[in-house]
Amino acid sequence: MAKLTVEDLDLEGKKVLMRVDFNVPIKDGVIGNDNRIVAALKTIQYVTDKGGRAILLSHLGRIKKEEDKPALSMRPVAERLSNLLNKPVTFVPTTEGTQLEDAINGLNNGDVLVMENTRYEDVVNGEYVKRESGNDPELGKYWASLGDVFVNDAFGTAHRAHASNVGIASNMPQAAAGFLMEKEIKFIGEAVDNPVHPFVAILGGAKVSDKIGVINNLLSKADKVIVGGGMTYTFYAAQGMTIGNSLVEVDKIDLAKEILDKAGDKLVLPIDSVVAKEFNNDAEHKIVEGNIPDGYMALDIGPKSVDLFKDVLKDAKTVVWNGPMGVFEMSNYAKGTLEVGEFLGTLTDATTIVGGGDSTAAVQQLGVGDRLTHISTGGGASLEYLEGKTLPGIASISDK
Repeated sequence: MAKLTVEDLDLEGKKVLMRVDFNVPIKDGVIGNDNRIVAALKTIQYVTDKGGRAILLSHLGRIKKEEDKPALSMRPVAERLSNLLNKPVTFVPTTEGTQLEDAINGLNNGDVLVMENTRYEDVVNGEYVKRESGNDPELGKYWASLGDVFVNDAFGTAHRAHASNVGIASNMPQAAAGFLMEKEIKFIGEAVDNPVHPFVAILGGAKVSDKIGVINNLLSKADKVIVGGGMTYTFYAAQGMTIGNSLVEVDKIDLAKEILDKAGDKLVLPIDSVVAKEFNNDAEHKIVEGNIPDGYMALDIGPKSVDLFKDVLKDAKTVVWNGPMGVFEMSNYAKGTLEVGEFLGTLTDATTIVGGGDSTAAVQQLGVGDRLTHISTGGGASLEYLEGKTLPGIASISDK
């Protein structure tokens, strides 16, 4: 069902509560990557252009004790946002109380305010009480009281029911999706529920256990499911192949057998691997086909696997990719991931969707991001969406 969006709202003169995902890497007060801030600019700009007063809420990191708070303040984020918008942004160093309320009531049309990290509410008087991440009903009601309308543009937290998304939405007459959220719903939701065929899913990563639900869901919808990364070798073991010292989930071998039996030729596994004797970028490495020899561990897919995957992908009309093909953080074992990303950039007639930290990093490193249809901003959220789960952050947005 279609969701209400920010364009459906009357924003003139309204106090617009906006849940954004500004969970950016910060070290010593310096932001390492501002992609998530940039991703929210379109919605923020739209709200202010329409005369709304933007009140932004976001979490930043995890806070379990009082000492965690100073390093995870939203102040540097507010300063970066001010630079990106090229206008003043009010920062309020608290999450509730008269200082926040007075600042909000003092806003003019088109102004922007960032309140302190919503996770500050997880620690109260030194106690780890999880008011925000536990969706405390009184906190959600309080935050809702600060605004007139609510816009959720934080897909990265959509798989969690927190006070700052579900809590606020449940205390507002209407909750709308921002442009970023709308795009995630459109592309990932459509890919899973109504894909144009042939539909190919590429799933990487270390563990089968992390992707069981996704594999099972996509096997029922996709024409092919390509598997790469460390979880390959649990499937190898399920087929009776030798895997040397490669990563394996022994307790998931029977499950892998069930998946293989059910999938038939829908599941596409690597046929060769880059192997080494040590988990080390500088270790001597070689390419082997099929079985992994004793004393070696597989750390990337090999060139024949890359060619096989390209052959499967070349006629695809919808592609969803989540997870690396190897140990992407080590340059000698990143080639498989990078070659898959490079090839996706050539599929101009397909809808190509990428989600997950390493997959996203690969397409950004290659500079092919602008050739892909959509790069998801939510790792865990995109994974659960691909699994077919109902995401509370999306469910709490009003239907049209």
